[in-house]
Amino acid sequence: MKNFGKIMVVFLVLLTVTMPVFSNGEKESTKDDQISLTFMEVLTSPSRTAVIQSIIKDYEALNPNVTIELISPPYEQADNKMTLMLNSEQDLDIVEVRDHAVKQYVNNGKLTDLSPYLSTWDGVNDLLPLTNSAARTIGNTPYLMPQFFFIKALFVRTDILEEYGYTKMPETMGEMYEMAISITGKKADQYGFGFRGKGNAYAISDVMILSDVDNVSKENFYKTEDGKFSFDNPEARQALANYVNLYNTAVPSDGINWGFNEQVNAFISGTTPFLIQDPDTVSLVNEQLDKDSYTVIPVPVGKSGKVYLTSGFAGLSIPSYSKKKDAAWDFIAYISSAEMNAEFCKSYGPLPVNSSSYSDDPYFSSGVYQAWKETMSDSDTYNFVHLPFDSPKYPGWAQVQEQFMQSLLLGDITTDEAIKSWSDYWND
Repeated sequence: MKNFGKIMVVFLVLLTVTMPVFSNGEKESTKDDQISLTFMEVLTSPSRTAVIQSIIKDYEALNPNVTIELISPPYEQADNKMTLMLNSEQDLDIVEVRDHAVKQYVNNGKLTDLSPYLSTWDGVNDLLPLTNSAARTIGNTPYLMPQFFFIKALFVRTDILEEYGYTKMPETMGEMYEMAISITGKKADQYGFGFRGKGNAYAISDVMILSDVDNVSKENFYKTEDGKFSFDNPEARQALANYVNLYNTAVPSDGINWGFNEQVNAFISGTTPFLIQDPDTVSLVNEQLDKDSYTVIPVPVGKSGKVYLTSGFAGLSIPSYSKKKDAAWDFIAYISSAEMNAEFCKSYGPLPVNSSSYSDDPYFSSGVYQAWKETMSDSDTYNFVHLPFDSPKYPGWAQVQEQFMQSLLLGDITTDEAIKSWSDYWND
């Protein structure tokens, strides 16, 4: 019996030595020393993929028993390929899930509830309130760990405005409209506002218009708290009329066809000193403008005293059928740490998900990023609302909104006719 006891001690010691140890100190039992994980991204681009591959390489150096294969389909095919692979339960351990796809995957039972992992993770207390909310988009359950945010803010060419005597930034949408209109025509090719006419223009126009409405539902941007269509009220009608007037009086006529590139180019050239855009615009502007010539501030509030914003995001999830969930979570925790997440966002352009990034990292703790820190810190003024991703009407909304908005801007229909057409679409 004594010899048997010694043999058991030796066996347990050997088992402990060969058990894989992850970067967070946790262990997962497995038959083999090596663990291979398959990670699929969907927001693919050559530069972004290179950043992720670099993070994977660093992680593998810290965890020599783990190898991670990154699958990077062409951007246009990625979502469909992800859906196919998850539905057929192909070999995946970590998946990048976009905000509009979470519900579909959860309904199909393909994502793991990350609550047990988050409850013991040291980094959970550093997450922004918005991060925790985004993680729990479906059923108040964290099916993904958000990796970044795209949130609108107002880019301002302070040097252009100073030429015309403006040194105070607009606090309300009305003040911004007045300033944009007043400087238009002051010299050749001088206009006020960097309009978005094409390509998901609703993401900007609807924010500008509906922030005049006092009771927009946080659960559905296109409903008021009493269940009505958000545009179907006097405040929205007047705000829509003001928006059309802004186009007619402070925007180049071809602004009706502007997409992202045209907006940014007009801002950089000084043609339009006001631009509402996402944080990935910062690096593009910094390449061509002196940092002292512009600033970024939160989107001005509407007559409601608030502004309703959406937060585009994606996160990392673990397929429900993965047999390597602990190892998959260890990598997710690593890439989601404040240091790694900040480095990823610096390279890619969006906003980090950790509070400490906005206080400790010099890149995000000063300068233009303070606008987004303020936006994410003041929930009374900056209301984050959900888009109706689960509605079968949502995929077609961008095209329908653009169709009737274009007709309205061209004077072919009235504001009432545009609102009725939009309302009919959602209520049909």
